[in-house]
Amino acid sequence: MDLSVPVTDDVKLHFRHRPGTASLPFLLVHGMASSARLWDEVADHLAAAGHAVYAVDLRGHGDSDAPETGYDIPTAVADLVAASAALGLDRVVVAGHSWGGNISVRLTAEHPGLVAALALVDGGWLEPAKAFSSWDAFVGALRPASLEGATVRSVSDYFRAIHPDWSPAAIEAAVATMRENPDGSLSRRMSTEQHMSILHSIWNEPPRPWYAAIGVPTLLMPAIPKGADAKWADRIRSRIRETTADLRHATMREYLDSEHDLHAQHPRRVAADLLGLAREASGRSATHG
Repeated sequence: MDLSVPVTDDVKLHFRHRPGTASLPFLLVHGMASSARLWDEVADHLAAAGHAVYAVDLRGHGDSDAPETGYDIPTAVADLVAASAALGLDRVVVAGHSWGGNISVRLTAEHPGLVAALALVDGGWLEPAKAFSSWDAFVGALRPASLEGATVRSVSDYFRAIHPDWSPAAIEAAVATMRENPDGSLSRRMSTEQHMSILHSIWNEPPRPWYAAIGVPTLLMPAIPKGADAKWADRIRSRIRETTADLRHATMREYLDSEHDLHAQHPRRVAADLLGLAREASGRSATHG
């Protein structure tokens, strides 16, 4: 079910919604230049377990409106708060991937009454000013690749080659993060200026200062890249633990030999971990209720 939800007088966000009757619904937040569709297979498993699911297209992404401004973490948080109110959501399990993790951290810290539990899917702990030697190095690593000459077929073939264990649905969802033009070519949904605005927000607003305000169960779900030796894997673990030390109720579930888009690569396992988090949050609520 597709929902169009107003968050300001002139901006509506698109949600991919699956109904459910379980006590805690899920709010799924994608990363930069991605979309709600990458969550589809995870959402199917969550809905099969009885949970309502709301996967958002953030502004400028997917089928949501794309105003000229508002491509920063505070605005994304405000959009989600307004959408949650419009949808009648008052306690949700939030899962944020990549940049969506940063957004979800701040949402949880600033609006503790809304969030029952938090999952950070290979994101929510990046401190680019520490991880990169300079702003230019950071931008160089995250600047979108040129789509000159790209078509649905060529990009689909490319994604199948680099993601051999992704399902056909995940490949289609990845291609759909781009806009198909009438001539069959592909283009970015966001302008360069909008993309750069998000990067500035990531650089200037790291999530660490918000951790101490988070008191809900939090699940850290890092991807350990394929080919990472023991020392490399230990560095990843140590960096995440050090960065997130102020999270009072955090546990870590590692995804070995995995890619950044865990929800596309391992949807069944990601859903199982999210369902476990929801059970923990429900049990905690019952204990404290």
